[in-house]
Amino acid sequence: MSEILTAEQIFAKADKNSDTALGQRKIINKLFRAQDDSNLYPIDGKFNVTERAIRHARKFERDSDVMSPLEYAMFLEQDTSTIVNDNNNW
Repeated sequence: MSEILTAEQIFAKADKNSDTALGQRKIINKLFRAQDDSNLYPIDGKFNVTERAIRHARKFERDSDVMSPLEYAMFLEQDTSTIVNDNNNW
């Protein structure tokens, strides 16, 4: 994927292509995974940032409440940024 999409753009694509929250979530995960660049600095391939953010989102939902697909996409966007920019996360 050459273009980096925002959470809102990813949600819009998911919303357009699926009528169910589960279907939208699968599309959101797929699009975030497609633009993952964990191989670049500062992570340098030590782990996959997107997969870690997806795990965090799932744990957050288990511990709190169900997120809408838009909230889920925004959570992933924010968490990937936090993971990359906070050395304590890796």
